[in-house]
Amino acid sequence: MTSVKEFRIEEAATDDEFGAGSFVFTDAYSVFDWGQMPDQIPEKGASLCAMGAYNFELLESEGVPTHYRGVVEDGDVVPLADSSRPPWEMAIDLTQVPDLPNEGREYDYDHYHDAAGENYLIPLEVVFRNRVPVGSSLRRRTDPADHGLEFESWPEEVVDLEEPIVEFTTKYEEGDRQLDREEADAIAGVADIDDLESVAREVNRIVTEQAESAGLVHEDGKIECLYYQGEIRVADVVGTFDENRFSYEGTQLSKEVLRQHHKRTQPEWVQAVEAAKAEAKQEDVADWKSLCDESPEPLEEGVLETARDLYCAGANAYTGQELFDAPPLSSAIGAVQRL
Repeated sequence: MTSVKEFRIEEAATDDEFGAGSFVFTDAYSVFDWGQMPDQIPEKGASLCAMGAYNFELLESEGVPTHYRGVVEDGDVVPLADSSRPPWEMAIDLTQVPDLPNEGREYDYDHYHDAAGENYLIPLEVVFRNRVPVGSSLRRRTDPADHGLEFESWPEEVVDLEEPIVEFTTKYEEGDRQLDREEADAIAGVADIDDLESVAREVNRIVTEQAESAGLVHEDGKIECLYYQGEIRVADVVGTFDENRFSYEGTQLSKEVLRQHHKRTQPEWVQAVEAAKAEAKQEDVADWKSLCDESPEPLEEGVLETARDLYCAGANAYTGQELFDAPPLSSAIGAVQRL
């Protein structure tokens, strides 16, 4: 199980053939790489499954290959439009995910690819950014000139980008690590880094246009991909409020709402997480969580209900369908602003 969804295998993948399986979405949530938090958000899993299915079907209609097969209802695999209720389970083609041995923070990608053949999950996350908010890590790591921007330094306001920025991070290391293009290319194996970037830009375009049609701003997001006999396909889940950041009339419509709430209400835990990650990096230890001496507290019931309405109203707005019994998005956003 991942931090927020279960992974079912019906038929294992081989070196030259896909397997079959599914994601079962839960109401769990995760912030700051902690894994499952101590409480759940009602109907969050169904909202992510529905948005993910909608986006996969949108990508396929635009010629972008994916691992998606449909949503599961009463044991049958059907398109989202044929489901009679918000789905919890998504059927997917399975690829190989070999072991990635490590000593401390040193990971053996040669071992991964020796076992992968030409049917494997590319061990990268490809991140795309359409705007650079205040506080973005990009501001700490880079200068505006690195991205062709004319500012001498980052302004104290959101920067909208004419051309999206694409970056690469690790996928299976204990803590996500920013990569330069050369290292990302090596970690991708036989998959071409230029092709990965092209797929990411196309996914970003499609999700951005769909968001605009719903009155949303698509700020940034990420994809994961698999490599299958020379072709790159989009994997995992795409364009949900956990993978991507959206906003509505200037207010966040994503998991960022929960991150910021924890920063305001549980600052000791957030600071302890940051300290543990820094200590793990300094000591060359992969498991930073074992160094953290604080744990998160459950959220208040009203906060969970606000988060539920945000996910469900957002999914309704994004897909243009009344999938969930939820308030209008403007009302859900108003409740977020009052947190």
